[in-house]
Amino acid sequence: MANRHPTKNQQRLQNLIFLVLFLAIIGLLAWLSTRYTLESDWTSNNRNTLSDASIALLATLDKPVKVVAFVREGSLSREAISELLSRYQRNRADIELSFTNPDTDPQAVREQGITLEGELVIHYGDKRENIKLLSEESITNALQRLARIDERWIVFLAGHGERDPLGEANFHIGEWGENLQQKGFQLQRINLGTQPEIPTNTAVLVIADPQTPLLPGEITMVQRYVEQGGNLLWLLEPGQQTNLQPLAEQLGIEIQQGTLVDPSGQLLGITDPRFALVSEYTQHPITAQMEALTLFPQAGGLLINEESPWQADVILTTLERSWLEQDEIVDRVDFNSGRDHPGPIILGLALTREIAEHQQRAVIIHDADFISNSYIGNGGNLNLGVNIINWLSHDDRFISIPTKISDDRHLELSTIEQGVIGFSFLLAIPGGLLLSGIGIWLTRRRR
Repeated sequence: MANRHPTKNQQRLQNLIFLVLFLAIIGLLAWLSTRYTLESDWTSNNRNTLSDASIALLATLDKPVKVVAFVREGSLSREAISELLSRYQRNRADIELSFTNPDTDPQAVREQGITLEGELVIHYGDKRENIKLLSEESITNALQRLARIDERWIVFLAGHGERDPLGEANFHIGEWGENLQQKGFQLQRINLGTQPEIPTNTAVLVIADPQTPLLPGEITMVQRYVEQGGNLLWLLEPGQQTNLQPLAEQLGIEIQQGTLVDPSGQLLGITDPRFALVSEYTQHPITAQMEALTLFPQAGGLLINEESPWQADVILTTLERSWLEQDEIVDRVDFNSGRDHPGPIILGLALTREIAEHQQRAVIIHDADFISNSYIGNGGNLNLGVNIINWLSHDDRFISIPTKISDDRHLELSTIEQGVIGFSFLLAIPGGLLLSGIGIWLTRRRR
């Protein structure tokens, strides 16, 4: 009877063939890893790969980009810089990265104004900008600033308790203002009581919820600015008496009385009925790319004057179940068909008109809280606020670039969770491997 068990020589040959094939596969995988890159990012919002915001910005650039990194030879920063810039280069071929050793080229250090090792100089056309912080956000914002054709001055009316674009209090709009600065906008506050006129280089004038009435002369200056074709963002709150009715008439709008009530918020666990939600957007450039909900605390309504010389487009409106409450809201609120105004309610308008071969633009929002420091992080509020300024300043190509917010920057573990992880990796797993190895050794020894 033939022996079906393989001989020792056959076993050795099989083991040798297996070893050769195994090493060949390992070598092939190693070679493929140098030719191709496969990435999988499981962080929230894909924080470790190039964001949609950066990819959208790269698509708007019309000139090559050159990045010079001032890093010493052998520095670990070189690998980090190369890895980050490679994400940009995979999406755009005309991005060039080069390294300069600050020790061997002190003249370049002086000419480029370098103060830190690892500092980047981004060249775009005939403009450049230095970046001291290595991150996708800083590089993308720098590219957006460089891509703007000229300076955009956003002028904020001051002197009447308006919201401060650089303020840190919950009431103010400092986070929004800081984001605008990162995008390349220049911010300035002016008090028309001490300054005789609005600067001629103003891209957008912002009236952000004045708490006290303007002087007649100030209203005249604002109206003159609008009459001459200036772009305007007007944020107002329900019930505010700011004597700006002449401005509303000039814009061809009517400010409705009452506070917006929207039961839709209850579906998301919002108990305050004065919080209005906008979930459906029109195809206006400001909102066409928006998908996230926007939240408007204590908003009001707007109407369009049929005889207005402006082209008015609704950009923000509530659902039919909402209404304008005319009475004071305490705990429970119900619709009064004989007194309250039924929805849907318009709370945001975009106006345009042709004047002196130039399209003048204005946006009126009957709520200023949505971009306050307290609420700007909700849903798409920040994106909406930035889109409005991009559109008003005629930077339409940047409207589709969203503002990226990472949700999972920190991993917080309880003491018990830390103990379980520590026990598992320091004792349980090594102990299990040790016992498994001993078991296999004993089994083979008995044969």
